[in-house]
Amino acid sequence: MAQTFLKTMFGPGARALQERDGSRAAYARLEAQADETDVLTERELAFIAARDSFYMASVGETGWPYLQHRGGPPGFLRHLSGNRIGFADYRGNRQFLSAANLAHDDRVSLFLIDYPAQRRLKLIGHAQISDAPDQIAALMPSGYAATGERAFVIDVIGFDWNCPQHITPRFTAAQIEAASAPLHAEIARLRAALSQLKDQDHDR
Repeated sequence: MAQTFLKTMFGPGARALQERDGSRAAYARLEAQADETDVLTERELAFIAARDSFYMASVGETGWPYLQHRGGPPGFLRHLSGNRIGFADYRGNRQFLSAANLAHDDRVSLFLIDYPAQRRLKLIGHAQISDAPDQIAALMPSGYAATGERAFVIDVIGFDWNCPQHITPRFTAAQIEAASAPLHAEIARLRAALSQLKDQDHDR
């Protein structure tokens, strides 16, 4: 677990519960380490670049959290520089909940999951929304059938890799097709061989 994520997310209530549970000492040792911003490494950036969806939480003026699913082709969530990532916001249901929430409070939490590999990454950061056409265009996936309306740019301040427990493996149609391709090829080969044998028997 990275230090900035831990120090930012653990409040007095969580620390009290950890103390009661017996896990506080281990987390306290991690919190005592250097107070530096968690830096996204090649491991995190590769994981982010491979995702085709994630969940983003924000909090609005009512005090209620709002969780939104974001999707696109793999790599639609892009690394811009340093700890900065971004994605294009597509035209949707026109509720503007995330946009309104971020105008009130720029803090966001992202949850990224690799279902087949049972891996997940949590990110926290500060988000900005841009209507600049050049920035929207730069974040739009090439050839993707969607209309970009704004750009979300997030400065990540912390992250945490979660354990794989209880993540049910799920696969996309493309992943299933790729995995089953050798089997389909073998079935086609056997059918062709069987057809050839039948033709030979018929000729006799």
